[in-house]
Amino acid sequence: MLDKNIKVVGDCQGDACFALGRQLTIEYYECGKKVLLDKDRVEKTLLKAAKDSGATIISSSFHQFEPQGVSGVVIIAESHFTVHAWPEHDYAAVDIFTCGDNINLELAIDSMKESFKSENVVISSDQNRGIISKPLEQKKVGQIVKNSKIYPISWKKEYEKKTPWGVLTSVDIYGSDPQIIRDAKSIERFVYDLCDLIEMKRFGECQVVHFGEDEKVEGFSMTQLIETSLISGHFANASNSVYLDVFSCKFYEPRKVAEFAMSFFKGDHYKIQIALRQ
Repeated sequence: MLDKNIKVVGDCQGDACFALGRQLTIEYYECGKKVLLDKDRVEKTLLKAAKDSGATIISSSFHQFEPQGVSGVVIIAESHFTVHAWPEHDYAAVDIFTCGDNINLELAIDSMKESFKSENVVISSDQNRGIISKPLEQKKVGQIVKNSKIYPISWKKEYEKKTPWGVLTSVDIYGSDPQIIRDAKSIERFVYDLCDLIEMKRFGECQVVHFGEDEKVEGFSMTQLIETSLISGHFANASNSVYLDVFSCKFYEPRKVAEFAMSFFKGDHYKIQIALRQ
């Protein structure tokens, strides 16, 4: 399974080189809906994987971010396991570094797949670290190697590069405060505060209307025209969920919208989808 993903870096032949360590980066996509929200659960997942692999656990340290997200490290005698989790994308990035050959990496990967309830696991890199050449056999060991394309991590830079017509952000907030989402004035105030936050000029008044004879879809719907397009949302009473869309031909930071909405509606957690519309 893993051998097919190994890439040889440098120009060492046969037994001319020795690596001090091996490092894997693993992408866990489509994880369980709430698995990545709980710091303790994520920590237990990595500790279990380290134990299952045969690693010698020394210590662990994990941090819960606000409004959501977890980062952590498990120190092992052989090096480390690390993770950063994005619950809004049901995604966790894991790094395993080992300087020993006694660890069963496949068991570790499968253990985390099961604990994270991940539907899609990708081993994105498998690297030799600290390549040491034998005497008189050094060849290109000091070169800078780039084996993969670097993708953007800034939506603003991607927007400036691609110059799309607009940015669409869809935010789903779960476990919101039922009193806030059932109050039209509070929803209206949210829209006004959001427009100020992301510097959007409102066009006309905010419309907040109650819809739905069916209890499953009952709740307020909201629209607010802005000079660069539209903000809209639906507030579902049955599930205390908020479904918010912000579309604008003027750039704004999508995560700023999500985190402000999460705070305003006092949600339990959120999911976010972002699209550049051409």
